Amino acid sequence: MIHADVRRAGLERWLAAHFGAARLSITPASEDASFRRYWRVRLDEGASYVAMDAPPEKEDCRAFVHVARLLREAGVHAPQVFAQDLSRGFLLLSDLGTRTYLQELDAQNAARLFGDAIDALLRWQLATRAGELPPYDEALLRREMNLFPEWYIGRHLEKSLSPAQKESLEGIFQLLVRSALAQPAVYVHRDYMPRNLMLCEPNPGVLDFQDAVLGPISYDVVSLFRDAFVSWEEPLVLDWSVRYWERAKHAGLPVERDFAEFWRALEWMGLQRHLKVLGIFARIHYRDGKPKYLEDTPRFISYARTAARRYAALAPLLRLLDALE
Repeated sequence: MIHADVRRAGLERWLAAHFGAARLSITPASEDASFRRYWRVRLDEGASYVAMDAPPEKEDCRAFVHVARLLREAGVHAPQVFAQDLSRGFLLLSDLGTRTYLQELDAQNAARLFGDAIDALLRWQLATRAGELPPYDEALLRREMNLFPEWYIGRHLEKSLSPAQKESLEGIFQLLVRSALAQPAVYVHRDYMPRNLMLCEPNPGVLDFQDAVLGPISYDVVSLFRDAFVSWEEPLVLDWSVRYWERAKHAGLPVERDFAEFWRALEWMGLQRHLKVLGIFARIHYRDGKPKYLEDTPRFISYARTAARRYAALAPLLRLLDALE
């Protein structure tokens, strides 16, 4: 905590130098699963900003600045970067408010808010250009999925896989990698979920995008509707996915011409993400001392089971989950 206080003091000095004689107050703005911290900076005349503190030995602000520019150029409401000190890991950003989709979504407004989120996602995907973002390649896909056996099975469940179980899981990984790499590649936010969307004007504001890549077109869609912190009934997810697919087709994005093919690719992409998140949430708990994320792992087990039951090729995963639980 001493280190954190030293960083806050450094941030306050940096902000004071930026704003000069203006009087300002600094309060915590949000929590993050990473090493980044966010502070709301209010000036006496009423202006409000958000300051990011990202220790440079842990986080690289350059990716945030770059992707923020790509999003804004695409017409997506991402924070504007007003000032930066990349060597110290400090950014001063526009304030997108305090109302997240996660807090505001309900049965009455979900269709409207998700409609806005789809609009923004289509603009982001249509802006895709080669050479701007790193590829979501096989190495990254596998590195993410390997968090599942390492942290969720090994550390959280305290179990070891038998040689046969390892072979079975590797077979699932191969299927998921092959499916992901077969999809058309577009800009991928990589955490496009209600917790990272803000209710504001223009709607939505988009946050937590620094890990963006060039990758499978279904990734952000399944992230939006099969969320880490809130679940929706299957008919709703299907309906919203159809709406995205129809609009993507109309916009000229390279989605499959047959919705059934797109839906299968989306579900398999979701399974890759769900296995990754199970590992990440366990790692955040045991390595970083943030236990609240582990409470949502049953949601991801349910997502994984649903997908594994639906496709015969994924049945070995269902048997593995049965054995582990």
